[in-house]
Amino acid sequence: MRAIGYKTPLPIADDNSLVDIDLPRPTPSGRDLLVEIKAISVNPVDTKVRASAHPDGDDWKVLGWDAAGVVVETGPEVSLFKPGDEVFYAGALTLPGTNAEFHLADERIVGRKPKTLGWAESAALPLTAITAWETLFDRLDVKGRTVPGAAPAILIIGGAGGVGSIAIQLARKLTDLTVIATASRPETKAWATDLGAHHVVDHSKPLAQEIATLGIGAPAFVFSTTNTEQHLAEIVELIAPQGRFALIDDPAALDINPFKGKSVSAHWEFMFTRSMFGTADIAEQGALLNGVSRLVDDGTIRTTLAENFGPINATNLKRAHALIESGKVRGKIALEGFDA
Repeated sequence: MRAIGYKTPLPIADDNSLVDIDLPRPTPSGRDLLVEIKAISVNPVDTKVRASAHPDGDDWKVLGWDAAGVVVETGPEVSLFKPGDEVFYAGALTLPGTNAEFHLADERIVGRKPKTLGWAESAALPLTAITAWETLFDRLDVKGRTVPGAAPAILIIGGAGGVGSIAIQLARKLTDLTVIATASRPETKAWATDLGAHHVVDHSKPLAQEIATLGIGAPAFVFSTTNTEQHLAEIVELIAPQGRFALIDDPAALDINPFKGKSVSAHWEFMFTRSMFGTADIAEQGALLNGVSRLVDDGTIRTTLAENFGPINATNLKRAHALIESGKVRGKIALEGFDA
C-alpha cells in the first residue's frame, strides 16, 4: 500500500523529512477496523512527532491521526461496525499513523462519519473535536460547575486554530457562556467571529487589559490552546477567583504557583490518554465522535476545514507541515485521496 513516512527526524525543508513509500497492507485482529483512508488532516502533533520521534529499528515512521474512510475488514471481536461503513477518527499516538492507504483503528475510538460532509471536511474534525469536547465538558466541566461571582464566560486562547475553531462552536452552541476568543490578524479575527465568538480580543496585546476593556468581568474559565507560557501571567491576572484553567500545549516550563492566591484549578487535556492507557472508558471517544457527527448533521456545528491541499502524498504533506510550523494556520488543513 502507498504511504508517507520517514527514517530520521529532519526539518521539513529536507528532501527526506517525508517521503512516498510502499508498505504491506495491515491485517486486523481483535477489535481492529481496517479502514481504507479517503482523507486525512494535519495537526501540530504531526509536526512535533516528525521533528523528534525515531522509528523502531529500521522501520519507517508513518505519521497522521485524523482520518475519514471506509471500513474494508474487521477483526474477530468487532461488534460496532461492518465492512462498508463510513467512519472518522483520530487514531492512537502509539500506533502507525493514517498517512497510508489502509489503517488499523480500535473500533472503540471510531465514530460514524457525518452524512452531510465530504471526506476532507470530515477528516478535519476528529482530533480537535475530541480535544475541545474533553477540555470543555470533562476537564473544565463548564456545564456542571459555576464559579461564584465570576462572569459566566470562557476565554479561548488561539481561537482560530484547529482546536479553538471547534471549541468556539461547542461553547457557543452547547452552553450559555459568553465566548471570548483570541486572534491577532484580520482574517483570523473574522474566522473566530464567524464561528460564533461573542467577542474577539487580540492576544498580541496584554490579555488582562483586553478582557477588562470588554466590561463583562473576570471569566470563570480559560482554555489555552497555544503559547500558554507566553500568556500565563496575564491569565493569572484576568481569571476569576476560584476559576478553572485548562491547557493543551507543551510549555517548556509551567509555574502554576501564582494561581494559588485565587484557588484556580489547572487541568491538562491530552486526547490520546484513553487510547494510550486503554482506560476503562476508552469507548467514550467513539461515542463522543458519534455525538459530533450528529451535531454536524443537524446543523449545530460545522467543519473547521480551511484548506484542502489535494492528494495524499509527500509533497502535499510537507506543504501542510510547513504551514503549521509557520504558526499561520486558520482552521484545519486536509489532504484527500491518493494519486491514481
